Parts: sequence; structure tokens; C-alpha cells
Amino acid sequence: MPLLGIYPKKTASLTQKDGCTPTSTAVSPTTAEIRSSPDSDRLRKRDTSEGDVEQNPAAWNKIVCIDLEGIVRSAMNQLNTLLFCVESQQTNNSTGRLETTDAMARGNPQYNWSLKTQGVILSSIMYGLLIAQIPAGYLSGIFSIRKMIGCSLLLSSLLTLLTPLAATAGEAFLMACRALQGLGQGTTLTAQHVIWVKWAPPLEQGRLTSMSISGSVLGPFIALLLTGFICQSLGWPMVFYIFGACGCALSLVWFALYHDNPEAHPCISVAERDFITASLAGQVSSSGHTLPIRAMLRSLPVWVISLTSFAYFWMMRIIIFYSPMFISSSLHTEVQENGMLSALPYLFAWILSFLSGPMADCFLARNILSMLTVRKLFTTLGLLLPAVFSVCLASAGSSIQSVVVFLVLTNATTSFCTVGMLINPLDIAPRYYGFLKGMTILIGMTGGLISTTVTGIILDQDPESSWFKIFFLMAAINVTSLILYLIFAKAEIQDWAKERQHTRL
Repeated sequence: MPLLGIYPKKTASLTQKDGCTPTSTAVSPTTAEIRSSPDSDRLRKRDTSEGDVEQNPAAWNKIVCIDLEGIVRSAMNQLNTLLFCVESQQTNNSTGRLETTDAMARGNPQYNWSLKTQGVILSSIMYGLLIAQIPAGYLSGIFSIRKMIGCSLLLSSLLTLLTPLAATAGEAFLMACRALQGLGQGTTLTAQHVIWVKWAPPLEQGRLTSMSISGSVLGPFIALLLTGFICQSLGWPMVFYIFGACGCALSLVWFALYHDNPEAHPCISVAERDFITASLAGQVSSSGHTLPIRAMLRSLPVWVISLTSFAYFWMMRIIIFYSPMFISSSLHTEVQENGMLSALPYLFAWILSFLSGPMADCFLARNILSMLTVRKLFTTLGLLLPAVFSVCLASAGSSIQSVVVFLVLTNATTSFCTVGMLINPLDIAPRYYGFLKGMTILIGMTGGLISTTVTGIILDQDPESSWFKIFFLMAAINVTSLILYLIFAKAEIQDWAKERQHTRL
């Protein structure tokens, strides 16, 4: 029998609390039954006066918590990019090195890092992210998500405070600091997805997931919008101190507001608690099951999700880390203007991320499209459109209007993946969602690690035609993975992920 470990035995029944009668597990519907049974109409039309997500404080509590965590985490991840952008604007084209002025030296310490070195430093955070994925995915099925995310966010925030000191100490110290940051951020990145295994009814998964993950898109917008002003007025080290302090404060807010499950939430209504627990009983409950690693590795749906994750993270790391540098080299903007132009695409990406979830849920609730069709449709939009717009971006030249339009379209349309391949593991294996999400993100992060390093090398060797090569390669990877996804993707629970009775001697 394929074993990696055994999850502890859990119970799906409600604990008697606040005068509520425990719900029997014998009649609790599974996720698959809810999606296909006649009762699904009742769930689609259930009374919004008490149970609907828009009216319920518990659901909004989760969205706000994850959004705030995503904003701060992704904002801290963006800060090093701005530092490199400040440096690249001081680069002498003939030598490839920095010409430090007295004004910049007073408020912004400068370091003679080549583009290749910058690429290695930017990619160093990926080593921590890679290491964290599998352990975080597995442990999220055992330990408290509240503690895992809260402690990881605090660690990442403290390391952000130490980043200027690490940069002064040397490249090796900065790489180590960023790798540890990746360890903390990788834990939160995987663990936050597992939240909705216990909180999202099947017909609300797209909406709740996209609304909560939208904070990760809004974070770079805030960081890029504010850091340009802070750099010019207070110096770039102050950016790390401000965002690091905000992250430390948010970790305390997280512990105060977040609760692991509906039974533990003090504000949730009885009706909503009973509905969520009953609708998710089939995927939350466990009878001491093992992880079917061998079956996962033989599953084509798992592999195509992993390949599209590889393409997605390859694309996103280039967009996140190198957009300011692309704007600087193409339009020759100042730091403040660069920050504003780099932030604009994230605003539209955040808006589209907020809209894509309700769109997907609407298609499902009204039986317009099947679950599989919805996943394929939004994955196609999220991978194909950025591929087309990125190639147009590389060919836009120095026209500021064209650059801004295609940059916005490239970044914004990636948000469609939120209710496509990014949530697809929850469809095929809700019981093992934490581990499977960590596994697919691990493969995706490998793409992000390779892309940042390769991009730095291409920029260092061929600064003239480098951007077209970078974006064309990104488009080719997107299209290849998308074709395989459209052929082999599934959206129903796989046989190896269904409930089984295991006898342990």
C-alpha cells in the first residue's frame, strides 16, 4: 500500500455548542452528491437572510483575514523588485555598472549588482518556497491553519525588517534572508487554500476562493504605488521597515480574527454552521486514511494541473519581478512614475479576480456549463490571453500608451486562472487538497525559480532583443501546457480520492 503518512482520525459531526444539537454524519451529503442531487436547487436558492455568504459575518471574516494576509505577503515579496529597479536606473550602459550619485547614496544605499546577480537574488526566495510546499500541504491536514499561517506571516515580516541590514552585509546574507522569507511565505501560500476545505460550500467555492486570493493581487498594487513615493522621500530601506512592521501587526490581527472551522467561530449563525458542516461532511471527515502517493503520481489530471501551475508561476514571476525593469528600460521613467505604471496592471487584475469567481459560480448554479467546462474555459482565458498580450507588449516599442495597455491586459487576464486550474485540485481530490495543492505548487514554483534565473541571464547577455525572447518563451510554455490541460483535465473526484474504509492492524 502506498504510504507517506497517516492523517489523524477526524469526525464530521458537530460539537454540541451554544445549545445546538449535533448533526448526524449518517445523513450528511458529500460534495459530489451536493453538486448532482436534486437538493442542489435548494442550495442555489437558499434564504439569503441568514445563510448566504454576503450576509454572514463568518464568511466575510475569512475573506478579510486571507485578503489582508495576501496583501501584506505579496507586498513584501514585491519590495526587492523596486530596489533593483532603483539600481537599474543608475546603470551605465557602457559598463553595466552603477553610477552612484551623492543624492542617491544619502537616502538609498547602492550595490554593484549585475543583472545576472539580481536575477539570482530575486530567485533565492523560490528556494524557501520550494522547500515549504510539500510539508505545508501535508501538515495543513493535521495542525491548526490558524497557527501555521500566523507564525509564518510573523516570520516573513521580521525578515522583511532585516532585509536592508542583510543587503548591507552582502549578497550571501541577502539571499539567505530571502530564502527564509520564502519558507514563511510558501507555508502561508499553501495553507491558505486549505481554509476553504472546511469553509466553502461547493457552489460557493469559486466566489470565496477568488475573492480571498484577490488580496495577493492587490498587494503588489499597493506596494508599487506607495514605494516610489517612500523611496524618493525617505529612502528605500524605510519601505522594508514600514511593510515589515505592518506584517507583524497583521499577524496579531490574524490570531484574533481567524478560526479554523465553523464550530469554533463565535459569530457564525446556527443555520450557516449546520449548512457548511453538512455540505462539506464528505470531504472534511476522515477515518484514518493514508495518502495514495502512487495513485497521485499516475494520475494524468494531477500532472496537467502541475504543468499549468508550472506555466502560471513562470509567467507570474516574470510579471511580478521584471515589470518595473521592463518599464524602466522601455520608457526610461523615474522611480515614482515607474511605481505608478507598474501598479496599474495589478489594480485591474484585482478587479478581474473579484469578478471571475461569481462568474464561474453563476455558470454552475444555473447549469449553463459543467464543472469541467468552467475549469477549462477559465484556464484557457488565464493562460492564452496573457501569452498573446505579452508578445504584443514586447513588440510595442517605446509607445507609452501601447506599453501600458498591453501590460495591463497581460497582468489582469492571469486572474482567470483563479477559478480554473488553481482550484481544480479541490474538484478531483478534496480529501487530499492540502497535500495535492502543495505538490502542484511545488512544481509551479520550480517554474518560477527557473524563469527568474533564466530572465536575468537573458537580460545580462542580450539587452537589445532580450524582452521579446523572454515573452515569446513565456507564451510558448503557456500554450503548450494549456493544450495538454484541455486534453487530460478532469473535474470529478478521482477513484483514488474517494472515501474508503481502511483497516489498520
